[in-house]
Amino acid sequence: MQGAGNDYVYIDCRENTPENPGELAKRVSNRHFGIGSDGLVLILPPLNSENHARMQMFNADGSEAEMCGNAIRCVARFVREKWNLTAAPLKIETKAGVKTIQTKNGENGFLAAVDMGEPVLEGEATLNGKLFTKISMGNPHAVTFVDKVANAPVLTEGPVLEMDKEFPKKSNIEFVEYLNSKHIKMRVWERGAGETLACGTGACAAAVAAILNRGAERTLTVELLGGNLIIEWNSETNRIIMTGPAEFVFEGDLCVSR
Repeated sequence: MQGAGNDYVYIDCRENTPENPGELAKRVSNRHFGIGSDGLVLILPPLNSENHARMQMFNADGSEAEMCGNAIRCVARFVREKWNLTAAPLKIETKAGVKTIQTKNGENGFLAAVDMGEPVLEGEATLNGKLFTKISMGNPHAVTFVDKVANAPVLTEGPVLEMDKEFPKKSNIEFVEYLNSKHIKMRVWERGAGETLACGTGACAAAVAAILNRGAERTLTVELLGGNLIIEWNSETNRIIMTGPAEFVFEGDLCVSR
């Protein structure tokens, strides 16, 4: 499945869970010798019966991550259509807490609106001559503004900044171009995955940085390489709602040799 081009392999784990999912993530994510993806997501029964499902995600390098905004929209669509869950909103457990999701079928297809919670502002840092705003969305992000995102040094500086000592748990690195108060463009170097076509939590962090540092409006479009996400930072609740698509690409059975 993919959400704004951020693609993962999803496994239905109602009956069993694969052994060593971190190693499996590395194998299936390889775009030349595996299936090809930004990582692996396990869709599991919830630990708390008040919730509807649980997701566990692993990056392409095998490391486990707390959350992925694009992946959780795909999980929501999956359990709606494959598990026949009709509850509204859906409550999905993640390593970053329980997320609530409203889904609908609009003119342009399936959309999911995820309550991403409250951003945590973690200060600023100057790295490689650039000022970064550090924001946690349950996972770490560092946002910097550039004149033209197409020319941003994502591939050269991204892997270095991800590992900088400023980030004890590594970090996702966002390069953002401010177009106007309602529209920004972003490229992202994802922790453990490299450059991806989209990052939901990164889009939320970028929107927060644009609102705080550039005076953007509280609802804005974040344009990513794989498509657009709508981010709303509610001034009363301090919570962020992210709205975007989720699409099936293909499905099948994977036989893993031992």
